[in-house]
Amino acid sequence: MDWRWHTYEDLSKDELYDAMRLRQEVFVVEQECPYLDADGRDRGNHHLLGYDDLGIAVYARVLRPGALYPEVCISRVVSAPRVRRTGAGRLLMKECLVRVQETYGPVPIRISAQAYLQAFYESFGFGCTGKEYLEDGIPHKEMLRP
Repeated sequence: MDWRWHTYEDLSKDELYDAMRLRQEVFVVEQECPYLDADGRDRGNHHLLGYDDLGIAVYARVLRPGALYPEVCISRVVSAPRVRRTGAGRLLMKECLVRVQETYGPVPIRISAQAYLQAFYESFGFGCTGKEYLEDGIPHKEMLRP
């Protein structure tokens, strides 16, 4: 996997396009969830893109402390359909946690996870805070990694 870690300002036009296309392909089209993906939180934050031989395969956005929660927040975690069940999502989360550590130090990380992915995130040390809610019609759980 070719990893690219950029602030919004350092993303190339092609990288930004790739990220937005993948996010919309999965979150809007595949999950049939019309919502405003361009939520104003891309600017000023970090973006992790993973490329394979066919193009962008995985992506995650890392929000600085205070951008959404008091803690660092990993959001928009997504894998292209072609790489699902290959371990690419695990590689993405491992790389994302390394990049957060390098950028922010040993800090707590909060996520808003789709409920069906709870066990996946628990395997990376995240625990449920007890808050389950609907976001854009999809059950989510707030999770924290101390």
